[in-house]
Amino acid sequence: MLTSTRERRRHLAAVALLLGAAISLTACGEQRGTDPAAGAPAPPPSSSPSSPGATPYVEPGAGDGAPHYNENNAGRRPGEMSVDSAEDARKEAARIEPVLRRLWKEKKWDVKSVRAAMLELGYEEERTGAGGKRLGGTLSVRGMEPRFETDHYVTPEGARVGLRVHDDACVTAFVQKTNYQVRTNGPYPETGCFEPPFAH
Repeated sequence: MLTSTRERRRHLAAVALLLGAAISLTACGEQRGTDPAAGAPAPPPSSSPSSPGATPYVEPGAGDGAPHYNENNAGRRPGEMSVDSAEDARKEAARIEPVLRRLWKEKKWDVKSVRAAMLELGYEEERTGAGGKRLGGTLSVRGMEPRFETDHYVTPEGARVGLRVHDDACVTAFVQKTNYQVRTNGPYPETGCFEPPFAH
């Protein structure tokens, strides 16, 4: 008799536990309280965008609207050029563009050929010392940056050109198999005349 009473209590406890779980699952998403002021059921919680955790503020010019977008991408924005520096940069771009067009037509977009052609224009290669301190020269010619394609990185053939016209002005260019381009811009905070690569 003692054994059967214990078994019944266990059985009743299990049933009570299952009923409690079933009731709490069926109440999911409903508020079961009452409004103390009116004694009536309380209204369901709001699902408006101003719910906790969401912010209604979007930074001006913030791309996809992500928090801290401008702050996180500050290093990817070139500095401002003065009017005079911008004009000087346009003049240098006009000297470089026909040379890159010729190289592109001749299918010469390797770093060595591009560097030689730029040095023929009278530019001097940029030299840097400890900590990246500029020691002289204004020209930098590099290979292309790797690009992520499908599932791996690929480094295309070609060369990039960075010419420091003034402390606040650059000419940035590239030549590769598919095309070439020459443009002017202010320097980037961490990478000088070259646009920094994407982190991802």
